[in-house]
Amino acid sequence: MRRREFIAALGGAAAWPLAARAQQPPMPVIGYLSLSSPVGATYLDGLRQGLNETGYIEGQNVAIEYRWAEGHYDRYPALVAELVGRQVNVILAAGTVQSALVAKAATATIPIVFANGSDPIKFGLVASLNRPGGNLTGVSFFTAILEAKRLELLHELVPSAATIACLVNPNNPNAETQLKDIDQGARALRLRIKILNASSERDFDKVFEALDQQQTGALLIASDLAFLARRQQITALVARHAVPAIYEWREFVEAGGLASYGTSLTEAYRQAGVYVGKILKGAKPAELPVIQSTKFEFVINLKTAKTLGLDYQPAPTR
Repeated sequence: MRRREFIAALGGAAAWPLAARAQQPPMPVIGYLSLSSPVGATYLDGLRQGLNETGYIEGQNVAIEYRWAEGHYDRYPALVAELVGRQVNVILAAGTVQSALVAKAATATIPIVFANGSDPIKFGLVASLNRPGGNLTGVSFFTAILEAKRLELLHELVPSAATIACLVNPNNPNAETQLKDIDQGARALRLRIKILNASSERDFDKVFEALDQQQTGALLIASDLAFLARRQQITALVARHAVPAIYEWREFVEAGGLASYGTSLTEAYRQAGVYVGKILKGAKPAELPVIQSTKFEFVINLKTAKTLGLDYQPAPTR
């Protein structure tokens, strides 16, 4: 073989890997939609863990487009439109039923995985838990039906409180269910309840002024992702007014709150991440049964309990 032909042959061989790389499919993209904000979103570690379990690592073989509503429900339509326009491979509608409903209204072709505390059948997200149908499936947290249990735990922490205030977001689609659950729990415990409403940041100062005037002995913060997004503000106000309070998620306790009882967000998001990974591998949402959370946790901030003068003794570990 002559020298010129040999060099040409080498050049052709060297070009093969480049051509092969050029033909590789683009990295899949997940559209993440949340009412919360990126600050303190530690539960996203659960999402990444679930993706890793199915072989996906963010930034290596999958990309995530984050869209944060930062506590404003009215931002959902524009954020979903961005993700649909981006032609993401799957949408993870996290935290609230509204995010899933808006995503469902925006697309019937892009798979959607939801992760929220609402009844997915009641709100029309799926036809049934075992056979979702359509382009949606996901994880249900059970948040809207745990208010009575939280009220019971708060009563155990502060047995002297005959009147307990309950902070509810009236714009939450689960508000009616929450109020019924609170009322049933209060009747069983023979407690007086004061309902306080807050749907925006400017409402909180008024709410806590009313809390002082009514001389309630404790406070239940009803489950709401908008409250979670504002947990620093809420826990600071609770501390300033020195009222014992119980919340839904441990993230409130980590921010200084007294206690929380509810499902593990990290675990729920891990399960959602697994479903997203399965869908990226070709699974159909209609064939993936809705997962119901089974891991619940009761968390106490002992430092806050001591500050409030509560004599709480944790049960001994076995």
